[in-house]
Amino acid sequence: MNWITNFVRPKINSMFGRREMPENLWVKDPESGEMVFHKDLEENQFVIPASGYHMKIAAKERLKFFFDEGKYETIENPKMPLDPLKFRDEKRYTDRLKEAKAKTGLEDAILNATGTIEGLPVVATVQDFAFMGGSLGMAAGEAIVHAFEVARQRKRPLVLFAASGGARMQEGIFSLMQLPRTTVALDRLKEAGLPYIVVLTNPTTGGVTASYAMLGDVHIAEPGALIGFAGPRVIEQTIREKLPEGFQRSEYLMQHGMVDMVVSRLEMKATIARLLKLLLKQPAVEEETEPEILPPVEAQPEARPQA
Repeated sequence: MNWITNFVRPKINSMFGRREMPENLWVKDPESGEMVFHKDLEENQFVIPASGYHMKIAAKERLKFFFDEGKYETIENPKMPLDPLKFRDEKRYTDRLKEAKAKTGLEDAILNATGTIEGLPVVATVQDFAFMGGSLGMAAGEAIVHAFEVARQRKRPLVLFAASGGARMQEGIFSLMQLPRTTVALDRLKEAGLPYIVVLTNPTTGGVTASYAMLGDVHIAEPGALIGFAGPRVIEQTIREKLPEGFQRSEYLMQHGMVDMVVSRLEMKATIARLLKLLLKQPAVEEETEPEILPPVEAQPEARPQA
């Protein structure tokens, strides 16, 4: 009996074997190619520290960064028919919905929530681009209408983060009907005298820009976001001309009066809170300043009356 092989078994595989590396440990900056540690990127709200490039962000993560202390209460979306047209291309539409739900953990592309930002109660609506490109279907449209109604009933302003490729073609005309429906719900909110702020993120295109995404009281865009109805390539093929550099990007649109301001995600919460307090005519929070301490006054000799 060889006591070395039977009792002291070597563990060479555990020492020199290939270790499993977790996925998405490092994220590549699309602009500079720099590799950024995922944890650092998450702590910076998924904004590349060096270049300032804004990565796409999940709806739940965005709400966590937006609300005070990351606390919010989700608003349940109304139930809608899943496949009104029994649509099928390469896959069944119902199968695509199941995959998107498993991938994102959402029922559809819209997530509604209520909470506070700097102590101000608001309703927030977020489109998640990871759910079938943030496309607007019956369920998403009904969720947006429901958010407007909740904000109106609770007398709270609504902040909407738009991120979409447009209407959901698997639902045909039912998808396009959501454009006027959401516009009517938006008008009811404005009739109640409640502010409506839109944050345009990358990308915001298609029918979404033809309805609620461009009807806000204030339009804020994240840096570098693609915003427009049709994409640049489609426009170039249609007019057969080369488009200007930066066409349909946030900075270009602000220069041409299409959006009011371009704000970094890191400053978004403070900016929106300040705007809402102005629109609601509420006093801004005054910074506490230490009282000025004056030097003691030296006692002067009492003047004697002259004879």
